[in-house]
Amino acid sequence: MGVYRTHDIMAAMSIEAYFLGAKSENADSVRRAFDEILRHWFDWRSERFPDDDNVISDAERKSEKFSIENERLHTALKALCDMLLAETPTFTPRYLSHMLSEASLPALFGHLAALLHNPNNTSREVSRVGARVEVEAIAMLADMIGFNSAKAQGHFTSGGTIANFEAVWRARYRIDHALALGLVAAEKSRMPFSAFESAHMGWAAFDRLRLRDATSELATRAASSVLCNPLEIAERISKCSRRSYRGPVLITPGSKHFSWRKAANIFHLGEESLWNAPLDNEGRLDMGELQTLIEKARREDRPIIAVVSVAGTTEAGEIDPIDSVTSVLNEYRLNGIHIWHHVDAAYGGYFCSMLGSELEKILDDGRSAALKAIRLADSVTIDPHKLGYVPYACGAFLTRDERLYTASTFNAPYIDRAEIGDKWQSTIEGSRTAAGAAATWLSGRTMGFEPDCFGAFMASTINARRIFAKAITSQCKNVAVLEPADTNILCFSIGKKGDSLSYSNKRTDYVFGLFQKDPSFSVSKTVFDVENYCRLVEAHAKRHEMALDDGKLSLIRCVFMNPFLPKGEVLEKFLPKFIARLNFYAEQALELCD
Repeated sequence: MGVYRTHDIMAAMSIEAYFLGAKSENADSVRRAFDEILRHWFDWRSERFPDDDNVISDAERKSEKFSIENERLHTALKALCDMLLAETPTFTPRYLSHMLSEASLPALFGHLAALLHNPNNTSREVSRVGARVEVEAIAMLADMIGFNSAKAQGHFTSGGTIANFEAVWRARYRIDHALALGLVAAEKSRMPFSAFESAHMGWAAFDRLRLRDATSELATRAASSVLCNPLEIAERISKCSRRSYRGPVLITPGSKHFSWRKAANIFHLGEESLWNAPLDNEGRLDMGELQTLIEKARREDRPIIAVVSVAGTTEAGEIDPIDSVTSVLNEYRLNGIHIWHHVDAAYGGYFCSMLGSELEKILDDGRSAALKAIRLADSVTIDPHKLGYVPYACGAFLTRDERLYTASTFNAPYIDRAEIGDKWQSTIEGSRTAAGAAATWLSGRTMGFEPDCFGAFMASTINARRIFAKAITSQCKNVAVLEPADTNILCFSIGKKGDSLSYSNKRTDYVFGLFQKDPSFSVSKTVFDVENYCRLVEAHAKRHEMALDDGKLSLIRCVFMNPFLPKGEVLEKFLPKFIARLNFYAEQALELCD
């Protein structure tokens, strides 16, 4: 778990070949690739139907009207390009702000090639190649996180938010089907009924009960809260269970992404149903608190749509004890209670590429075990447009097998339903671009998602964070580094020993304001509220001798994603500059905020 020499980590892979570079050093390679992509596109169109006449004549292209319109197009394009010169320079090693960096060349090339052909992955009728590329790219991601790619299912989305929605959709499908079947059986037999136990019976028990009672699909559909009036179904459940039925819950950690609150709203669960599992003093899901919530749901007879754990939190990149969550849920499973486990690995999923090699040692044992346990989850969210270095917008949703992938289906008479493998009936989004799948596919085919390829790259970003953290700790006496840091995100506050937390927050906010006005380095800020991060805030204050007098902790946040920052010569150049700037601003904060 020490600091490694970057050369040792990256020796197996030449990262320089896969990015344009901060000074466009690989411009010639990019021009060559763009020319190849355009030439193939032009030739495909011109040679596809050789007997067809041109639809744009030479006379039309030489006309004055054509010339005017063409000039208007190019003038507007130049104006757009000129505007984009003021865009945020996320390509530079100076950019440490958010979870993005420059896209890799394989991802850019794959994205552009698919974008020009514009396949719509809603159906293989309009995406013969794009749909196949998606299947192969999902298999690559499945292999990376430890799923059996021969059984795993999934698709690409517009991002992690929609991928998380996909998990709720399928997890709700499972408990709704089980609850409906159990309700029909209870109404027939007049036996005691538990909504919690029925909803979590699992597929094997579901199949046995359906065959035993010969329950028709029509009867099951008529007892579905999703397909029928949920208030009427709730009344039937209440009558059978002899207690007021209050609906299902969704258990998420306090560090959850904002998309889970959106999901509760969109799926009409009500925010009351979003149960917040408290975090421990290291900012990770507290296992004791999780079990308390599961037992609370059981006592209140409320089915659990899913238990969510996070691999790479948005704020600090922390990884929940996914292995411990798996063990707890397996104990319930042994007693006939099957609870869906979703891992939101939108950010951290790509760290799985390090597993199975010496690179694991850059993680502590607990985080390594947690990442290895992702393969046991029911479903997973991954965002290639984050640590996959793929252009926006590209997320992915995966399940461990085909049955877990099952969701409600919808009919569209204008799409050929006989086509095997179409996703249009079982994805929240209808039309879906193949560009993200192609970008991920080409990244996997070239950079590779194995330990000696992408894994080494991921390890180098964690190592860069370690080097910065060590330098700040040793060279910045008024900067308090947040511990622990699981991945490649570094957070710290500003303050001197004896400060109150409110004074530290004031100093941190002031320093962040100075960084915002300074183009030299770009950083971000996050705030830990005591509602979710109470124990972590207390631990940070105690470690740095701060008096607790505020309900929040302000932190400056640095995300080490830039592919070139881990290089020794780049680190040697930028690290002293960053430390000097941070010390300068911290000194101002101490003088001006007292």
